[in-house]
Amino acid sequence: MSVLTRIPQIVGADVPVPVKGGVAPYANFDYAASAPCLEAVQDAVARALPYYSSVHRGAGYASQVTTRAYEQARETVRGFLGGPQAVVFVRNTTDAFNLLARALPSGTSVVVFESEHHATQLPWRNAVRLPAPGSPDEALRAAAEALRSCPSGPRLLVVTAASNVTGELWPIAELAEVAHRCGARIAVDAAQLAPHRPLDAKNLDYVAFSGHKLYAPFGAGVLAGRADWLRAADPYLRGGGASKHVGEAGTVEWAGDAEQRHEAGTPNVLGAIALAAACETLRDWDVLVAEEERLLARLRSGLASIPAVRELGLWGPGHPRVGIVSFVVAGHPARAVAEHLSDEHGIGVRDGKFCAHPLVRRLVGAGEGGCDGPEGTAVRASIGIGTTDEHIDRLVAALRAFAG
Repeated sequence: MSVLTRIPQIVGADVPVPVKGGVAPYANFDYAASAPCLEAVQDAVARALPYYSSVHRGAGYASQVTTRAYEQARETVRGFLGGPQAVVFVRNTTDAFNLLARALPSGTSVVVFESEHHATQLPWRNAVRLPAPGSPDEALRAAAEALRSCPSGPRLLVVTAASNVTGELWPIAELAEVAHRCGARIAVDAAQLAPHRPLDAKNLDYVAFSGHKLYAPFGAGVLAGRADWLRAADPYLRGGGASKHVGEAGTVEWAGDAEQRHEAGTPNVLGAIALAAACETLRDWDVLVAEEERLLARLRSGLASIPAVRELGLWGPGHPRVGIVSFVVAGHPARAVAEHLSDEHGIGVRDGKFCAHPLVRRLVGAGEGGCDGPEGTAVRASIGIGTTDEHIDRLVAALRAFAG
């Protein structure tokens, strides 16, 4: 069996899109924002739809089938992550970290780097915010110093596993060791890692990721990890399902189970089934990683051959990364580059600050080529399952002609 036949298929590969003068097969370089749906995920949802019904409280056959499918999805995700205590279905990574922020014990100190996505920068009330580190070793030292300087009480280190701006992999295992040596916990944003690399969360206290980035765009995400803080916290949402007993005077006994406690209301059953199907499908990681690294090398080599293009990075061009590349084109605003690629070549990239404003401002630099005003923006090309050599060659050729 060839390598390509072992790679899952996506829905909508090479869908035709309008370009000036006609149509072109779409070259999708926006996987880091939302990945297309896997055919296996589409099939799983189609199989579940005829039996779709309420979960957990229905006696009817369809309700029982749906309940089993929903809870099996939870166990599939638990296995995908290496068996965390709690797996709470949420909407997305942002939702997951807002839930965790609500569940922190009173007086918890939070340490977070400014290089994070806003999903992990913004939910915390009183966080210690560290500058973007100049190297992985600097990240370890800064995290240790900040955690040791926190007042006594619970402490939480919040970090990304892979940057949504540069694709660079963070030293998560080492950061977890640092946090635990300091008596702290670690929460990891795996939104960009999970679609690209196997994810073992056994030594992580909390991990979150989104289905829409994992080829399961049906509105579900996950917060997984230790159950104690989640069991002790007030429900993230108050309503049916989260309540064990409601008294006559409005007194409430909340569910003791961490998962039930934070999944009030009718859950996104199809989203959970879709997410689990993606977790089941993404198994042949050696093949997937090798193909991505080949395509990424082709993309980065092509961009490096264009003098006007500057790739952005924190830790140097040789640092390991997933299939994400952000860059600026000298003399051209990022939006103009993105619009040209779409209108003329049927290429979809992302432009802007990627919900990581402090990091993009630092990497772009005010007043440099590619800036869109004093804030600075960039272009991001991200690859995944469905990316081809032709897509990459088309993007590089289009940029070379555009840059002049």
